[in-house]
Amino acid sequence: MTTYSFELTDAEATVAFGKRLSSIIKLPCQIHLVGDLGAGKTTFSRGLIQGFGYSGNVKSPTYTLVEPYELGSINIYHFDLYRLADPEELEFMGIRDYFAGLNLCVIEWPEKGDGWLEPADILVNMQYIEQHRRITLTAKSEHGRKILTHLTP
Repeated sequence: MTTYSFELTDAEATVAFGKRLSSIIKLPCQIHLVGDLGAGKTTFSRGLIQGFGYSGNVKSPTYTLVEPYELGSINIYHFDLYRLADPEELEFMGIRDYFAGLNLCVIEWPEKGDGWLEPADILVNMQYIEQHRRITLTAKSEHGRKILTHLTP
C-alpha cells in the first residue's frame, strides 16, 4: 500500500496541496475524503478543483449533494454526502453516470454512500494535530498508486 503524510500549517497550505495534487492526477480518478467536520476537506477540494483551472468559488455541496465543474474536456464532480439520509438516494440521483468517462469525482463523507460508490483510487484522511492539519493519502487502486508515486515530499 502506498501512503504519504504531510503536515499543513493553515488553509492556504491546504489549498496549495490540493493544487499540487491536481498537477499529477490522471483521469478518470475517484478521491474519497475522510475526516472530522472542519478538518479541511472542502478547503483541500477547493485547491484541487482550482488546480484544474477553475477560478470561481468552490463551495461545499452539503445541501445539493453534488457540485459539477465542467472545465473544457474535464468534468469534476464534488460530492458532500454528510446529509445523505440513505445511501440508496445515490441510485435515484444517477450516481453511476458520474463515474462514467474521464471524470474526477471528489467525495466527502464517502462512508455515507457505502455500497453505492465506486471504490476510491485515493483515500485522503484529514485530521487536526494541535494547530495544524495532517493529510494522509493512501492509494486504494493501482491507478491511485501510480498517481501517488509522482507525489514528492
